Amino acid sequence: MAQPLKSFAVFVLELRNSLKMLGVTIMATTVGLFFLSSRLLTVFQRHLDEQLYFFSVAGPFLAHVKMAFFGALYLLMPLCMYVLWKAVGKPFRVTGLRLAWFVAATSLLFYCGTAFCYLVTLPFGIQFLLSFQSEDLQAVISISRFVNFVVLFILGFGFVFELPVFMVFSAQVGMIPVSAFARNRRYAVLVIAILAAMLTPTPDLVNMGLMGGPLYLLYELGILLIHLLGRSNRSVAPSDDLPAV
Repeated sequence: MAQPLKSFAVFVLELRNSLKMLGVTIMATTVGLFFLSSRLLTVFQRHLDEQLYFFSVAGPFLAHVKMAFFGALYLLMPLCMYVLWKAVGKPFRVTGLRLAWFVAATSLLFYCGTAFCYLVTLPFGIQFLLSFQSEDLQAVISISRFVNFVVLFILGFGFVFELPVFMVFSAQVGMIPVSAFARNRRYAVLVIAILAAMLTPTPDLVNMGLMGGPLYLLYELGILLIHLLGRSNRSVAPSDDLPAV
């Protein structure tokens, strides 16, 4: 019992040491991108072919701040993944090339997920939801809600696309055996449905399905990758010479 607690303490300490630097970098990048947020918002607006309105004095300003913050997270995602994996991998002595592989893989999958959402899922989801308007019922979309919807949807897809890498990591360090992933598919479906409901901006079945379907395919991909890569000859157990906390 003491070993897992010490490993968790090492993870928290390592993460805390890097969060300050990461936070300052994100804030500085957000300030820089704020001056480009109008162009970024225009790109999303034209791609989705939507006319936007605002219903409060501060609405447009806050929307541009959110857009700049989203852009900063998007650009700095490899750095965010490095900070996360450095903290997660330290108790298990995951360093060097293995650490670089996890950072690169999660960053790549994040960008693949966001691109898939931007090009495929988001336009389809918005088109479906707005298809219920009529001559007597016209949509008037506020800029604030539009930014929240787009940002949360895109980021949510980016993060869930990283699932296979975390599955591979948990299997290679001996936390969860591959047999557990394969044996508990029905429970995975339930968890995926809950995650889809939490991460999608609207709790309708269409948007949940647009996220839950790819997420289950990624779950199966994770199982396949674990079999293909195989566990290391010796499971990476938490280090015995962890620093005192």
